[in-house]
Amino acid sequence: MAADKTLYSSPLVERYASREMSQLFGPDRKFGTWRRLWLELARAQKRLGLPIKQTQIDQMARHLDDIDYAKAARYEKKSRHDVMAHIYTFGDAAPKAAPIIHLGATSCFVGDNADLIIMREALQRVAGKLAGVIHLLGKFAKRRRSMVTLGFTHYQPAQLTTVGKRAALWCYEFALDLEEIEHRLHTLPFRGVKGTTGTQASFLDLFEGDHKKVTRLDAMLTKAFGFKKTCAVTGQTYPRKIDALVVNALASIAQSAHKLCNDLRLLANLKEMEEPFAKTQVGSSAMAYKRNPMLAERTTALSRLVMSLASSPMMTAAEQWFERTLDDSANRRVVIPEAFLATDGILDLLNNVLDGLVVYPKVIEAHVQAELPFMATENILMASVKAGGNRQTLHESIRQHAQEAAAQVKQQGRPNDLMDRLRADQAFEHVDLNAALDPRLYVGRCPEQVDEFVADIVTPIRRRYREALNQNIELHV
Repeated sequence: MAADKTLYSSPLVERYASREMSQLFGPDRKFGTWRRLWLELARAQKRLGLPIKQTQIDQMARHLDDIDYAKAARYEKKSRHDVMAHIYTFGDAAPKAAPIIHLGATSCFVGDNADLIIMREALQRVAGKLAGVIHLLGKFAKRRRSMVTLGFTHYQPAQLTTVGKRAALWCYEFALDLEEIEHRLHTLPFRGVKGTTGTQASFLDLFEGDHKKVTRLDAMLTKAFGFKKTCAVTGQTYPRKIDALVVNALASIAQSAHKLCNDLRLLANLKEMEEPFAKTQVGSSAMAYKRNPMLAERTTALSRLVMSLASSPMMTAAEQWFERTLDDSANRRVVIPEAFLATDGILDLLNNVLDGLVVYPKVIEAHVQAELPFMATENILMASVKAGGNRQTLHESIRQHAQEAAAQVKQQGRPNDLMDRLRADQAFEHVDLNAALDPRLYVGRCPEQVDEFVADIVTPIRRRYREALNQNIELHV
């Protein structure tokens, strides 16, 4: 059936996020997980002695994915309760099991636990694509480890660095982000089987006061869904702080992506580096010559969205009165999927851009040569003092020549003639000025730092995520 073109559809799904991430937050995955939670709850309760028949469990197992959404919508319109609507719908599909579906549970048993299951898989997908970004930046940094370029502080020319070292700086931020994502995955708990306000009273009643069976039920469900731990205590919901921690980890990735892509946009203006540009790509509908950094711009746009979303789960967590209020529900339905979908789109864009970065060495070299005379002045000063000159006198002479040369560049648009001025000054006649103009003298340990960074940080990540690297990522637009 064709989509209804009169209705709004999310650009995150239609244009930016991958199909796999979109499906993860789709109805089939959500409500199919609800049914699996109900099934495992019944299985565990049966093992612990409740009067649940195998025929009931078998019937539930046969109807995990044949969800009648139209029927569920009718039930929800009547009851104004989505969980009850799906309990009834599941019960109609598995009528023998209808009396025991959701036995002792609260809505958050399926809602919260399903959200945690889905977020865990979404974080795993994010980690894999993030590792791909780190892998590509590591390759690029290694290849350009010794390519001298202008460093910038305050967006003003500063001490020289290398293209590879700058890429390592970008890469390190993403490596820190991956640490945080892995920490979130390692510590993400299951809500478990906690009851209406987290007291487990309903399950204690079902098991006639047997506390051990209640704790075993909680542990059995936690293990069944592959979690290493369950929430130590809950109210009706798991602590909404967990949502805030997860979305903030995604926002951190967005911040790193925004910084990298802003740098790329500035470098594109300098004509030193560009994102890949397809043969048939149009840069502007009016200016046919344009090669706009559209992918980097799109990345910064989505990054700002994710960073702005980070505040919402924090406010939601702060707003949860006592054991729970329902003002979290509508907010979470929007914020959590959108944060993951936008982050997924960001990482796909980055993998595409970094796999085809274009570098213009001659432009980079020209910019270095234009500024190098100023940067060489300290070495020239030291060499002149060693040749017998007076440090203070020489410093003043260099200062005057440098200011006059800068005026020529800024006011007249002429080339930097500082070295010609110094060559004409007898105070520097015993100094090999040409030797001071080797750019490699001014990059310190940049090449070695890149080597060490790739070996210590990038290589272990490549080993951990070997299967996730070199994914074939295609952008929608």
